[in-house]
Amino acid sequence: MPGTIGINHLGLTVLDLDQTTTFFTDCLGWTLLNRDESYPRTTVTDGVCRFTLWQADRNSSITPFDRKSNIGLHHVAVEVESQAALMAMAEKVSSWPGVVIEFQPEPLSGGPRMHMMFAEPGGIRLEIIWPAAS
Repeated sequence: MPGTIGINHLGLTVLDLDQTTTFFTDCLGWTLLNRDESYPRTTVTDGVCRFTLWQADRNSSITPFDRKSNIGLHHVAVEVESQAALMAMAEKVSSWPGVVIEFQPEPLSGGPRMHMMFAEPGGIRLEIIWPAAS
């Protein structure tokens, strides 16, 4: 039996704290739980997942993540309840300023599951997945 019971939160360093926080709250509909200007960070949630977003030090050299050559977070996958919810979210995300779509909703491993991949305006790679009847 594992000694842990799940993820408490995921901490992500972001290029622009305000831009990424706004993307999660206004585009994805998450709730802002906390903002701490002393570190600067925010905490957002969808009611199940909780992310702490940390402002990168812009006075330092910033290197964007490359999923093929860096060790670290490959992507974050968040789940939606239905295929219709995936399609609606895809439409909203696709029109959000600064989002880079990797691919629109498509079957995953032959379906019926579906998913899409994109980078939010600050560069964090996200997947939205509808697991069908998994």
